[in-house]
Amino acid sequence: MTVHPFTPSALPASAQATSFLRLRQICLVAHALDPVVEDLCAVFGVEVCHRDPEVGQFGLHNALMPFGQQFIEVVAPTRADTAAGRYLDRRGGDGGYMVILDTDALPRWRTHVAAIGVRVAAPLALGDYEGMQLHPRDTGGALLELNTTLGGAALDGPYWPAGPHWQTHVRTQRVTGIAGAVLQSAEPQTLARRWSQILQRPLAQDHLALDNATLRFVQEDDDRGEGLAALLLHTRDAAAIEAAARARGLPCREGQVTVGGVQFHLQAA
Repeated sequence: MTVHPFTPSALPASAQATSFLRLRQICLVAHALDPVVEDLCAVFGVEVCHRDPEVGQFGLHNALMPFGQQFIEVVAPTRADTAAGRYLDRRGGDGGYMVILDTDALPRWRTHVAAIGVRVAAPLALGDYEGMQLHPRDTGGALLELNTTLGGAALDGPYWPAGPHWQTHVRTQRVTGIAGAVLQSAEPQTLARRWSQILQRPLAQDHLALDNATLRFVQEDDDRGEGLAALLLHTRDAAAIEAAARARGLPCREGQVTVGGVQFHLQAA
């Protein structure tokens, strides 16, 4: 899969004026949690900031790592017959699972998704955090979540899913953030139009811009079907990332490594 650097298009004036909508977290799903987490930490020079016991209600365990002021989470099933386990079977192994956005206007988004017929698969509420996971049959592409944390407008402020002290675990010697996500589909334009409608952001060819990242929609080129296929990272030391990936026996070529069934494309920060 060839992925070119993302250049976010201009945001609509209404979005700039009223609220933010940011790519804050990507979730990967794995058969076994620890090997993928260890690979991510070793390759990208990051560290775990939080493990959330609340995901146990879904038959999962997890770990989150800051990538700059965004996050990559890995979840893995702890019992049989979970949604995550069925997803692993459907896509033939470890890979991308969720695209998670944060906003300061969650009530407006609730009204909007209801108006366009998108169901909420899981409402989320705990303390200063609330959100909604949208039904994947209504979105396509990946499980899409929108959430908000009280006081979380500043990127270095509270973000409940990452725990109370995530800022002390930020390591940016190799990676400074997530520039974009790539979703593949047999009908990428149809998927792109649906996400554009849901997120109220205009399409520019094959991508749409969030406030801090870009979502791209591409033709699937493997046998894994529709899903979250790749991420683009802002990097400071691509050579160190590639060397660490090779040392761990992970797929690697210049400007790209694969960890946990996801391609990571390395873009200079």
